[in-house]
Amino acid sequence: MATKNSSFFLALLSLLSVVHASSQEFRIRRPFSAGGEWNLLQSSIGISAMHMQLLHNNRVVIFDRTDFGPSNLSLPDGHCRSDPNELVLKIDCTAHSILYDVASNTFRPLTIQTDTFCSSGAVLPDGRLVQTGGYNDGDHVIRTFSPCSRGDCDWTELPENLTIRRWYASNQILPDGRIIIVGGRRAFSYEFFPANESRPGNFYLRFLKETRDPKEENNLYPFLHLLPDGNLFIFANTRSILFDYKGNRVLKEFPSIPGGDKRNYPSTGSSVLLPLRLTGSDETHSPDAEILVCGGASPGAFRKASHGIYVAASRSCGRIKVTDNEPQWVMEDMPMPRVMPDMLLLPTGDVIIINGAGNGTAGWESAINPVLHPVLYLTNEPDPTQRFVLLNPTTIPRMYHSAAALLADGCILVGGSNPHVYYNFSSDVLYPTELSLESFAPPYSAPAYSHLRPSILSVERSLSYGQMFSLTFVLPLYQPEYGVSVTIVTPSFSTHSFAMSQRLVVLNVIDVDQLSVFGYSAVVSAPTSDKIAPPGYYMLFVVHVGIPSHGVWVKIQ
Repeated sequence: MATKNSSFFLALLSLLSVVHASSQEFRIRRPFSAGGEWNLLQSSIGISAMHMQLLHNNRVVIFDRTDFGPSNLSLPDGHCRSDPNELVLKIDCTAHSILYDVASNTFRPLTIQTDTFCSSGAVLPDGRLVQTGGYNDGDHVIRTFSPCSRGDCDWTELPENLTIRRWYASNQILPDGRIIIVGGRRAFSYEFFPANESRPGNFYLRFLKETRDPKEENNLYPFLHLLPDGNLFIFANTRSILFDYKGNRVLKEFPSIPGGDKRNYPSTGSSVLLPLRLTGSDETHSPDAEILVCGGASPGAFRKASHGIYVAASRSCGRIKVTDNEPQWVMEDMPMPRVMPDMLLLPTGDVIIINGAGNGTAGWESAINPVLHPVLYLTNEPDPTQRFVLLNPTTIPRMYHSAAALLADGCILVGGSNPHVYYNFSSDVLYPTELSLESFAPPYSAPAYSHLRPSILSVERSLSYGQMFSLTFVLPLYQPEYGVSVTIVTPSFSTHSFAMSQRLVVLNVIDVDQLSVFGYSAVVSAPTSDKIAPPGYYMLFVVHVGIPSHGVWVKIQ
């Protein structure tokens, strides 16, 4: 018994020796030189996961497109979809969407009526998924999916339509609970859902036309981030602006990201708004806002790929504090080149970079050399040479049309990959259509850290802006000198390497009291405004020395 105790405390001391403190936020500086664990959840869900959205009941809506023919999953009870405008099958008895239950690792087919190919989405404050646009007869369509506990909820197509075709657009939830839909192929404008009755229609945005490259575009799926002042950061190609969407005014243009690499579809990179921190004595001020953009492709890479020449992807990341008086990009290099990376905020405030390829671009048969290793980006690491941590690889290439989503247990759901016009499972192609689902458990999920992992016992599920609320948690080996942080994370809509409406806010922990041997209570301040945290559902995590609890859903309103 003494030997076991000695080994345990030696391991604990070793772990704590690498803890790093920064502004009351604590995390493990270098979890491992490599770490994390992959698990195959489903060898086939019948469809390829082009789009993903986690809902607040821990189900994930996953959908593909309809215009390629039959999938590998039948609709239930002999049901068939009839669409005279469909490009391949006018009568289709297979599903192109599923509802995946995280807890039971099961799924059921859903029915999409019109084509959702390369579309966009966001979640309303009431928890409904709103999906917008697509292709062919689906390019003007607005669809909703409402979470339900019964087994019969399905997609609904609304009678109202978008004002113009939206294909390869991006969405962002706004402080007033509406959704802004920006861009799309040859769509140099934006509009809102629900539409403003006093100002209906769409609004021209010259920036979208200016950033379109002839023959390559490189401005589709623009990166949108809602800033704490209520304005939008919009990035397309290599340029970015501060945009007042209410007044239809460009307030500022930021410097172009250095290096010349293109960052948006088809030279697809990814982007996140880094954590907004409300910690400290003055939580009423507007927090600093930093944007991170990683990956992409060099000019001309898309056209070269169409001729079988796959140039190396970009390996650079750019980071810019847009709230500075004179913002400038600070450039860093990833461990390897990467195009089509998914970037997700983890409960700790770090960023995981996952999926993608080392050569080529997005598009049909346009990339080779899958990047199998995820990379952890340590947001607060002061030494730029130590910010990237290489993690354990998958064995499944996740190329064009793959997706990833953060789950409430802190793991990453990964699926999709279909770089072909149709489903193609032939051994004659390098990267067959992929129908599987995997999960990736980041290093903080390792059993070795179970003694440092908080478990939330209770928390108020409905929060108001500026409210002080309490939560209780248990923690076997709480280290009070390192404290705890409380973070809230939105469930983002993931497709084409961009997690739309993604947001993490670090809340202000006012006090932590010990209730019992392992029990603690914390008093926490909710976000101060809807500009910092738009209304809706969030996953709330307690984090201790870089180890997060499982998330609990709260609603902010």
